[in-house]
Amino acid sequence: MFDLVALQVAVACHGRVARVVIAAHDGSSPREVGAAMLVWAGGAQGTIGGGALEWQAMARARAMLAAGGARLDREPLGPALGQCCGGAVTLLTEVHDARSVAALEGTQIVARPVVPAAMPLAVTRLLAQARNAGRMPVAQFVQGWMVEPVAHPQRHLWIWGAGHVGRALVAVLAPLPGLALTWVDTARERFPDDIPAGVTPIWAEAPQGLVPHVPKEAEHLIVTYSHALDLELCHRLLGRGFGFLGLIGSATKWARFRSRLAALGHTAAQISRITCPIGDTGLGKHPQAIAIGVAVQLLNYKEKSETEITDDNRERGSAAHRGPDKGLSRRGGE
Repeated sequence: MFDLVALQVAVACHGRVARVVIAAHDGSSPREVGAAMLVWAGGAQGTIGGGALEWQAMARARAMLAAGGARLDREPLGPALGQCCGGAVTLLTEVHDARSVAALEGTQIVARPVVPAAMPLAVTRLLAQARNAGRMPVAQFVQGWMVEPVAHPQRHLWIWGAGHVGRALVAVLAPLPGLALTWVDTARERFPDDIPAGVTPIWAEAPQGLVPHVPKEAEHLIVTYSHALDLELCHRLLGRGFGFLGLIGSATKWARFRSRLAALGHTAAQISRITCPIGDTGLGKHPQAIAIGVAVQLLNYKEKSETEITDDNRERGSAAHRGPDKGLSRRGGE
């Protein structure tokens, strides 16, 4: 997907930025079509994989920054780069600045030709399907046009606590696509100076007071410094509703919390929706090990949830997805 937010931030920070995206591939490829990276004079963000492929793409992208424009390159990984993938990858490199990024504001699909050309019927149909039936296209290169849906957060995750585990969780989870992270603690000084792009920090003397303002479908990880605050957050979120709620703690802590939550009026079925402990206890208690286990847990939870939703929609005979009917971007050829 086209990560417009990441591009906006990069352009704001670094000026001209080149975006390199895998447009197509024949045979095996280090990444999927649509995988992209941003490149500027002094750095880069994201990855298209492939080691030598990526290194060469970065050098080519930096050479384009001054003049701007776009280009398409087909790279046979074995013969040209000595890689053992065995396939050929087609890369689209485009230079963006503040003006080009502003033109993309509010769009849902970025469709543009590599060289000026009329929009082919196949692209027209893809845009019509998105507009009329809510069927967003996958990233693809169609008859000289690159078509990519704009990435939007699919999951809202609230991390309560900015201590060692909270920081490790943010470091591991922030780069994952489709996640909008809100990070909460009691004071600004509890957060690090550098907070990853896309993470919204909130500090409040009484964080539990934020619960009424949390989206009911949001997911939560509670890792605060205070067991009393942990309990209060669990209590209020059980009353508010949530998509997923994970609580850091031992078996002993969880047993006590179950008893106290029951005393506060929650049923056993309600309490059982809380996941405690979080992550994979077999990985150990190091903050980064906890974060890795939690990331796997959340990704598996998403996959399970999507499977259940798809199965339910099939049983009901209803459409699985409904998307927006406006904001399609058709750049060039019109």
